[in-house]
Amino acid sequence: MPALCRDCLATFDGGARCPACRSPRVTAHPELFDLTIAHMDCDAFFASVEKRDNPALADKPVIIGGGQRGVVSTACYLARIKGVRSAMPMFQALRLCPEAVVVRPRFDAYVAASRAIRAMMDALTPRVEPLSLDEAFMDLAGTQRLHGAPPAVMLAGLVRRMQRELGLTGSIGLSHNKFLAKVASDLDKPRGFSVIGLAETEAFLRPRPVRLIWGIGPATQEGLDAAGIRTFDDLLRWDRHDLALRFGGMGERLWHLARGQDRRRVSPNSPVKGISNETTFHADTADADILDGHIWRMAEKVSSRAKATDKAGRVVALKLKRANHTLISRRHALHQPTQLADTIYRAARALFDQVRDPGPFRLLGVGLGEITGAGDADREGDLLDPDAGRRAQAERAADAIRARFGPDAIVKGRSLR
Repeated sequence: MPALCRDCLATFDGGARCPACRSPRVTAHPELFDLTIAHMDCDAFFASVEKRDNPALADKPVIIGGGQRGVVSTACYLARIKGVRSAMPMFQALRLCPEAVVVRPRFDAYVAASRAIRAMMDALTPRVEPLSLDEAFMDLAGTQRLHGAPPAVMLAGLVRRMQRELGLTGSIGLSHNKFLAKVASDLDKPRGFSVIGLAETEAFLRPRPVRLIWGIGPATQEGLDAAGIRTFDDLLRWDRHDLALRFGGMGERLWHLARGQDRRRVSPNSPVKGISNETTFHADTADADILDGHIWRMAEKVSSRAKATDKAGRVVALKLKRANHTLISRRHALHQPTQLADTIYRAARALFDQVRDPGPFRLLGVGLGEITGAGDADREGDLLDPDAGRRAQAERAADAIRARFGPDAIVKGRSLR
């Protein structure tokens, strides 16, 4: 059976250990050197960057997020063992893992690491489709002649290079389409390399839960539960027409995915629909100062992600959830695309001021929509706000200072609320 050593990149026929270096980190599969669609997912990316940059954190559980009122952005595997998960309220995370070290996000550091990883992927293939700062699809079809090695070998070399040069690890999923590649990358984290071949697709999927399907939201999951669909085997029993009647357009997609079929191509220019950030409060609040501080912090995070990906947005959105879980949504179209935290904050704050409901609120979110490239962003002045240009220059200067001296070199007073 074709086999690959992930440490020395030797290829050979089967065996529990590499015959060249005796490493046990061997991946073997009948289709190993034939598959070309991959998904690379960094392992606990934000927390891994923090541990790399601060060795004192190496053996400690680390949670990336805000204070008691914030939510978990991500957590290292030591914290995950205790039950800590992304998007979990911080108070709940600290209750599960009280010994954890909480670190405020440093988006400048994460962006720099992400760009370095992206450059390594681009060296393998021009067909790279990033999903976020820490994961991407790759199509390596036709690259074997260029690199003189099968895609599987180049992918193992990618994660080895990431660890050696950047001090970061990632997990690889290799298959014959995007859906299965993404499923595979999560099978053996951290530092995993999993393969799902064409011949085994249906047998692999049948007993597994349908929650493996990426993009299924809570409402669809409830609908699947109500229909008695919990595994792919359950899904296979449904007629294609009946699934479409029950679940609409999603039903058609479910029918294909139940059979491991996904015709989507890896697209380097796949459009970004939106950039957003939200937080659930430890206790419902109507305190205007506290809410204002959260609006600013979320505007900063949305701005950082926009700048990191060279994107801008023409629409600013505000989301509030009342104590009874009902939602309030507001949107404002700007006269030009923006990626500036100051502009996002002012628009979101104006939307908040228009909300007549006094609260209290349990969740608040800020986002950018109608995403475009950053080339045309923030070019024009604002006749109604003559100080806008000066604030934009100050923000760009602050970005440069943080990039050089660290994220805490300049902190706005409102972010401390």
